[in-house]
Amino acid sequence: MKRRLSVALALLLVFGLIGVAQAQALPFKIGLITGTVSQGEEEYQAALKMVARYPGSITHVTYPDNFMNEQETVIGQIVQFAMDPEVKAIVVCQAVPGTTAAFKTVRDIRPDIVLIAGVPHEDPAVIGPVADIAMETDQLRRGPAIAQLAAEMGAKKILHYSFPRHMSMELLAVRFQNMKEEAERLGLEVIEVTAPDPMGDAGLPGTQQFILEDIPRQAAIHGTDIAFFGTNCGMMEPAIRASLEAGIIFPEQCCPSPFHGYPGALGIEVPEEYKGDVPYILEQIKAKVAEMGRSGRMATWVAPVNMVFVEAGVDLAIRHIQEGLDFSDMAAVEEAIYEATGVRMSLNRYLDDSNFYLVLAESIIF
Repeated sequence: MKRRLSVALALLLVFGLIGVAQAQALPFKIGLITGTVSQGEEEYQAALKMVARYPGSITHVTYPDNFMNEQETVIGQIVQFAMDPEVKAIVVCQAVPGTTAAFKTVRDIRPDIVLIAGVPHEDPAVIGPVADIAMETDQLRRGPAIAQLAAEMGAKKILHYSFPRHMSMELLAVRFQNMKEEAERLGLEVIEVTAPDPMGDAGLPGTQQFILEDIPRQAAIHGTDIAFFGTNCGMMEPAIRASLEAGIIFPEQCCPSPFHGYPGALGIEVPEEYKGDVPYILEQIKAKVAEMGRSGRMATWVAPVNMVFVEAGVDLAIRHIQEGLDFSDMAAVEEAIYEATGVRMSLNRYLDDSNFYLVLAESIIF
């Protein structure tokens, strides 16, 4: 079982994330594509941080919110980076559908470019062979870890919210199966709840409204010793809000991070100078949760994982180009991520001979 951290210890471990690195220009450019603020604010903020750290060297664009229906746009944005001869690496986080096709095209026209994918939405067997390195939360180990954490927090049942599109993704399906097996071993019941797909007719608002209405409904049926887990980023803010109000357990988000859903759900106004400041947000969350009388019922990872992927992705590209970092050396990659972000991550390979890395970090219960 993963170690659980106190807020005080967490502040020490993540302090490196807010360290101020000296700005420096690179002798080449890196293309960086993330979601918008509405899709994933931490990725967006991490990208802005990289733009400021390497002035004139990072070209940052955002893919469309409705990326499933605009894959040609996504492909075009990524391929456009390769049109600039000064671009030596492309980092995509989240690597939404269309990334594989774009990487293949880039390989054809610019085989020299380093291609890095964070949080791939396409199966490892599809995107793995075309990326130099890919990073994803360790969905294989996360399944049991979520069940263990839910049990530790007092859950008797786990409500798993998803929809067919996500359950067709290999890693998410395996995570769910592993979660169910561990839950059964621990004596927890897992209840499947089908939510509207945010890419469907009702869009993200329809998904969010469903979450807000269904959590109190489930609490009325099953009691408050139930744990919410959802597979979609857009669910997280309403799920945190509804979980707090209903008094149920919230072990972690689909993309675990103290920035993911918590500030909006708790009404935490983050001043500009504290954007991306992990110790600040951890302290604010702890205070707000305690104020609502829900201490011990809410948790997340200490590491804002997608922020780590953006910052680490840029740094890994630089080290590979300038120092010859071997992406297949897992220990070296793990150490490079720590040096770049100040966060200790446990890496595991998806396949023995691949550079597709699965990542775990410590949990914190507020």
